[in-house]
Amino acid sequence: MPNPKGNPQNLEPIKSSRDEQLTEQLNFRVTKDMKEEVKAQDNPPEFCRDAIQKALDEKQRK
Repeated sequence: MPNPKGNPQNLEPIKSSRDEQLTEQLNFRVTKDMKEEVKAQDNPPEFCRDAIQKALDEKQRK
């Protein structure tokens, strides 16, 4: 009987080229318009990470 979870390669952790692993999750509420604009991006998760990092960098400079 085949494995219902796929082949063994699918069970291996994803390899990342980042210096720091993405281990945590962050959830927050946005307006419907914001959600639609973010989803329209080429890579929505990376777009959000970049936007948050940019805001944190600007705040740290002040």
